[in-house]
Amino acid sequence: MKIDLSAKLAIVSGSTAGIGLGISKALAESGATVVVVGRETAKVEQALASIRQSVPGAQLRGLTADLGTAEGAAKLFAAEPRADILVNNLGIFNEVDFFDTPDSEWTRFYEVNVISGVRLSRHYVPAMVEQGWGRVIFLSSESGVAIPADMLNYGVTKSANLAVSHGLAKRLAGTGVTVNAILPGPTLTDGLEQMLKDATAESGRSVREEADAFVRKARPSSIIQRVADVEEVANLVAYIASPLSSATTGAALRVDGGVVDSLAI
Repeated sequence: MKIDLSAKLAIVSGSTAGIGLGISKALAESGATVVVVGRETAKVEQALASIRQSVPGAQLRGLTADLGTAEGAAKLFAAEPRADILVNNLGIFNEVDFFDTPDSEWTRFYEVNVISGVRLSRHYVPAMVEQGWGRVIFLSSESGVAIPADMLNYGVTKSANLAVSHGLAKRLAGTGVTVNAILPGPTLTDGLEQMLKDATAESGRSVREEADAFVRKARPSSIIQRVADVEEVANLVAYIASPLSSATTGAALRVDGGVVDSLAI
């Protein structure tokens, strides 16, 4: 089985670090031309350099834009009017108590984590339908199924990603365009490292050791009993982005290490 995305153009939102960067690398390895998008030019350039180092000859383009805003999305649309593959990865998270979360934070999370993907899909999908092929992928989370008590606003937005992806898949029935959601569990990203910074300094353990300990404590239902690597998530995304996944749509695909203790989603 070979994943071949040559001649495909992929746009990955929030792709300068973490899972988004890993997905961009995986798509580039599979031959896609990848558009890396981030809010800071320096980070976009760093991401492009990182991908080129891992994937010599990678076909890449970069754009500085805040896709959590309508203005940033318009900038992307002007620079990249079409796409064959759209990965709605952009997202933010933090740990904050429900009673300490003001309206403004709920609104900010919803705009970035939900509306950004809605906005990009609304623009790029019609041309996919016209050509009879396309892939739209939303990065949700196991937190969208098992809402964490200390991250309610994040979990709610990840649930919304599931609802949008499933509904859009039904809206596009018979068009050749598939829409799916990926549900990572705890993954070793820059964001997780930052969240565990104080705990790592206090324990004296390595980042990975601290992250694995976090999984065992905060997600005890995990079957793998460790944090996932970015590449483990990116590999699934690359498959779903490929022609090989043509019968998979409207799905919520878990790469959560078995955190969600359920026979179904």
